[in-house]
Amino acid sequence: MLLFVLAAVAVIVAVRWVAARTGLPAAALLPLIGIAYALLPGPNVGLDPDLVLMVVLPPLLYSAALDSSLLDIRRNLRIVVSLSVLLVLLTGVLVGIGFHLFVAGATLAAGIAVGAAVAPPDPVAALAVGRRVNLPPKMVTIIQGEGLLNDATALTMLSVAVAAAVGGEFSFPAAVGQFVLAAVGGVAVGAAIAWLVRLARPLTTDPLLSNAISLATPFVAYLVGEELRVSGVLAVVIAGLIVGHQTPQLGSGAARLQTSAVWRLVDFLLEGFVFLLIGQQLPEVVKGLRQYETSTIVIAVAVSVGVVLLLRPAWLVLTQSLPRSLHSRLGGVSEQDDPDEPGSARQVARADRNAERLSLREVTALSWSGTRGVISLAAIFTLPLTTNSGAPFPDRDLLLFCTFVVVLVTLVGQGLTFAPLVRRLGLRANETDQARVRNEARSAAVEAALARLDEVAAADPDSAMAVNTTRTQLLARLARYRGRLDLLEQSGSSELPTSPQYETALQVRRTAIDAQREELVRWRDSGRLPDEELRVLERELDHEELLLPRRTSS
Repeated sequence: MLLFVLAAVAVIVAVRWVAARTGLPAAALLPLIGIAYALLPGPNVGLDPDLVLMVVLPPLLYSAALDSSLLDIRRNLRIVVSLSVLLVLLTGVLVGIGFHLFVAGATLAAGIAVGAAVAPPDPVAALAVGRRVNLPPKMVTIIQGEGLLNDATALTMLSVAVAAAVGGEFSFPAAVGQFVLAAVGGVAVGAAIAWLVRLARPLTTDPLLSNAISLATPFVAYLVGEELRVSGVLAVVIAGLIVGHQTPQLGSGAARLQTSAVWRLVDFLLEGFVFLLIGQQLPEVVKGLRQYETSTIVIAVAVSVGVVLLLRPAWLVLTQSLPRSLHSRLGGVSEQDDPDEPGSARQVARADRNAERLSLREVTALSWSGTRGVISLAAIFTLPLTTNSGAPFPDRDLLLFCTFVVVLVTLVGQGLTFAPLVRRLGLRANETDQARVRNEARSAAVEAALARLDEVAAADPDSAMAVNTTRTQLLARLARYRGRLDLLEQSGSSELPTSPQYETALQVRRTAIDAQREELVRWRDSGRLPDEELRVLERELDHEELLLPRRTSS
């Protein structure tokens, strides 16, 4: 097992290296490698759905939620809910109806079960490609928000469908009540866990303790949610969104840096293992197909893939074609709000409605971003082997195969073609606007610091020397930011302007840091500086280097 893990890590690293140099998404390459391995003689790794849902899913969702924007998701909430709740439910129902009508012997409950499994997109591949091609922030927010919330919808729907297929009974009011209870309970549990994390943060100034709490939080949220029979997945997502929103106000800078680095490593390894695992399920999903006629398999796959690929663009076009007055009525704005007051609910709602309007190019890109992943496979593998009467679960092997094909078609097909499509559509974030906002915020922060220094100097005359030194440093930094803003204001395009002086200044600062680091190593090698002290000083230089922009956009 250890050898397999080491080999998997080697493959993940190699694929990441290839992806970085070719532009191909690792999320699409790894399943193909997993399939190739599965076809070789020898042992294979099976997918344990409980392990995926309890060990793999919570940290991945929590990390994604930490990196998401609660405010941006709120601003695009209607389209996020439309995709993550309504579209997921409609996909499950239509796949179920298609199975019931066109697949010989298939029941509606079994069809809805496979529909629920294939309904939720996994945004990892789309986001990886989108960030590489600099997809606009609004598109990234929508894809992120959909991926965070749709798993809870799909898994709740799946449990209802399985209960109907196993027990032979289905009650629509009971199903709706179960869904609402799971959703509301999940939100409440997630908010409660986030509140507990906030209470614990001041007690843990040590970065290691803060990091340990961060790693434990998604598992606690999931387990509490499941124990209370509500959506543990939604509890994880809500906890992550709230904690991520509060993180700038909590803990120390060292804790945030360390936690961010750890979560990046967790994401990298878990996502790599997950996508390799997808491909290795091929033998398991095809072994039970001999009992089905080829026509039955083809029809079942066509229904599953067809609904998944065609319904999403149709739904996006339909929802974006709704009259603007309908969007206004959905805004929920109080008549007591002052429409001219900055930040009023009416102005916020108006901004939200404008933010949610998508262009045809954005609709096209979102239509092709619905890649499915390991959650779909983990969900379908949770299907029981038998019903309550002891009979085999209806068409279980066929449902497994259909889900695998949907995952493979979307993950590989859409994953490999998403970047060319986005480039062809010309969807790209305005780098000049992004850089302008960053430098305006930096300037405002420095001005706030200068104002605070004036207060300190007035309250404590003895601090004059320290205040003047700090003020000189801040004024130099403010001059850099304002100079960068002047250059950005003169730019007439969305591409970042180049400045030889700015680039030269960055290069000089990097050269100075490199010289300091080389000198410290020489001191260590000559025995004048212990390794422990070298690490302390090197960490200081590393943090200074981290402040430098990697490219001109900062």
